[in-house]
Amino acid sequence: MSTGELLNIQSQELQFPFELRKQISCSLQLSNKTDDHVAFKVKTTNPKKYCVRPNTGIVLPRSICDVIVTMQAQKEAPADMQCKDKFLFQSAVAPAGATSKDITAEMFNKESGHHVEECKLRVLYVPPPRPPSPVREGSEEDSSPRVSVSENGHENSSKYTAASRTFTERVEPPDASSEARAHQIANLTAEKNAAVQLRNKLQQELELLRHQAKKSQGGIPFLYVVLIGLIGIILGYLLKTT
Repeated sequence: MSTGELLNIQSQELQFPFELRKQISCSLQLSNKTDDHVAFKVKTTNPKKYCVRPNTGIVLPRSICDVIVTMQAQKEAPADMQCKDKFLFQSAVAPAGATSKDITAEMFNKESGHHVEECKLRVLYVPPPRPPSPVREGSEEDSSPRVSVSENGHENSSKYTAASRTFTERVEPPDASSEARAHQIANLTAEKNAAVQLRNKLQQELELLRHQAKKSQGGIPFLYVVLIGLIGIILGYLLKTT
């Protein structure tokens, strides 16, 4: 931390996780430890390469202000990842109640007798954070059982392996009673459908006979009617049982 009479700056260097063709930002925190309004101004040796927001401002008494420095995307990396760019932070006491609109270049003019503090910060390139390594499918942590170690240092996995095999054997065989029940239900359903079809066919034949009897002005033989009735009773009983 850079400590002055007016402002404390969070760090003495600007660290950028350097990556080619990528815009990178770095933040700094300015802390006003006085009871005065403090004006600040940021300069750099390479203004085309960096964007500072805000580059001027007022830090209120006993408060802090964040400054964001953004480096434009670079097409090539410097030799040995060394950067010679530097930043200059200037601070001076501002009138009470002053805002960023009241800041003038005269405030930071030492020749005019103003008390101006200056802090130089260098730029440092650091390697970008590494992405987390992908977890392989079927890794040992997920697929392999954890093995305990006995007092003599040998792996004691026989009990766990035996238990795993027992569990697998209990799960794999299908339920015989369920299959038999399903087969019985399928047979009953088929028999029911056949009985329904037969009953419908007999009803159609009975209606046809009645229709023919009306035309011939005759009656249906009593024995045939009884036979049809018995068949209907049998079919009804079969349908109830299924």
